[in-house]
Amino acid sequence: MQFEHELFVARQAARRASEIALKIQLTGFDTESKSDESPVTVADRECERAIVSLISEAFPGDGFLGEEGAASETRTGRRWIIDPIDGTRDFVRGNPLWSHLIGLEQDGQVVAGVCFMPLLGHMYFAAKGLGSYRDDTRIFASTKTAKSESVLCANQLGGWTKHPLGPGLLEWASTFWGVRSLGGCLDAMLVASGKAEVWIEPKLAPWDMAGPRIILEEAGAKFLNLDGGSTIYSTNVCAFAPGLESAVREFLGVS
Repeated sequence: MQFEHELFVARQAARRASEIALKIQLTGFDTESKSDESPVTVADRECERAIVSLISEAFPGDGFLGEEGAASETRTGRRWIIDPIDGTRDFVRGNPLWSHLIGLEQDGQVVAGVCFMPLLGHMYFAAKGLGSYRDDTRIFASTKTAKSESVLCANQLGGWTKHPLGPGLLEWASTFWGVRSLGGCLDAMLVASGKAEVWIEPKLAPWDMAGPRIILEEAGAKFLNLDGGSTIYSTNVCAFAPGLESAVREFLGVS
């Protein structure tokens, strides 16, 4: 089936990256700050190199866009979008919530994606028309329709202080059954696997959203930007179970 080989290679690349990251974590590393004050380590750079190397060998001519600088034009109409370590702050602190994110974009649409969380032991993946999986088990978004029975995952609270929706977020969150803030990838995968109903963040990059987007959508979840659009090239996201769509749109103020 279409994209099965791409998913196989992407999963291999994610597992190879995890071997590199875990070895570096054991042997020690320095942490630098990028221009946006986010941290970066040698593990981020080495993992990106390994992922690009494995994928480019399997699919010559495909382009790349990576958080740590991987950039090449496509000759095939396809581009791989990579976050070599999503959650570098967790990686630096020794928390298990970091992940490797790989998305495949074809003709401007994300068609396959992998989110591997090595310390939690889960590989999430999906491709267009193939469904979404955690390890070898098919996953689906929640069927809940009431906020009072739903879990909201809201991240980057500092960013909400600068966003127009920020002042109302706490009040909106208070109407949910529970609220979590575990980190972008994990929160997104909770929504994809029906363990939570809404994932919302005010500041993201394409590599944060490419892999998770297709997993969310193939699981039946919805993907919006905070202005009502739907692109990984915005700077924010709200993904949610379909039964919460009216509540989400009311909060966002979009029709």
